[in-house]
Amino acid sequence: MKGKATKNPIFAFTTWIRRQPPKMKAFLVTISGMAALLFLRMVVEDHNNLFVAAETVHALGTFVLIYKLTKEKACAGLSLKSQELTAIFLAVRLYCSFVMEYDIHTLLDTATLGTTLWIIYMIRFKLRSTYMHDKDNLGIHYVVIPCAVLSLFIHPTTSHLLFNRICWAFCVYLEAISVLPQLRLMQNIQIIEPFTAHYVFALGVARFFSCAHWIIQVFDTRGRLLTALGYGLWPCFVLLSEIVQTSILADFCYYYVKNILGGQLVVRLPSGVV
Repeated sequence: MKGKATKNPIFAFTTWIRRQPPKMKAFLVTISGMAALLFLRMVVEDHNNLFVAAETVHALGTFVLIYKLTKEKACAGLSLKSQELTAIFLAVRLYCSFVMEYDIHTLLDTATLGTTLWIIYMIRFKLRSTYMHDKDNLGIHYVVIPCAVLSLFIHPTTSHLLFNRICWAFCVYLEAISVLPQLRLMQNIQIIEPFTAHYVFALGVARFFSCAHWIIQVFDTRGRLLTALGYGLWPCFVLLSEIVQTSILADFCYYYVKNILGGQLVVRLPSGVV
């Protein structure tokens, strides 16, 4: 069995990756990201579709959770706090959409918010006995308060009302780190069952599409997009938030793909991965 495993190209490649020093791993990740961005830039004609794709994948991930909760009648492995943070930033973003720009994103966010609220209801009331309260131990205030304070000082400089601009910044910052409680829970248990793993991977894909949308748009407009967003630190923080979202989930997505390609439905995380 050992001889067969070493002949598996996937096993050989992942083993080679693990043996590389941190600087080489960072280089490989950077090259892979640039190649993926270049591929999307060539294949996708309307780059605004990447943002729609991001929200669609997020919605699909949420429907995976709904299937899990209705089929297994258990919410083990799910972070209630991450779901609550998701509901908060979606609600704020919906408010901003209604008062600032109503489009297809508004419809997608409405559907995702509705399903997220249903998931919160199921975890809090119907499936509370299976909720890992002791493992879901990252306080929401550690996430919400920094985002709220930052949005007071760094927000869009457009012509909209100040309150609306602060709300816009708040939901951008909160979205970037709303997955942290889920990652903390997974770090605590280290063994992730399939449906939860599919959901978190969907979040990672959605974050990448969203990040790709902004980066490609910046290059295509030769930086004019950042100017259109306003002046000061806000344009840089928008781009930074997108990069942070993607980076936070990068490690998990790597181990997810590795386990799936290796024929393992359950994702096992080494200590300290997320």
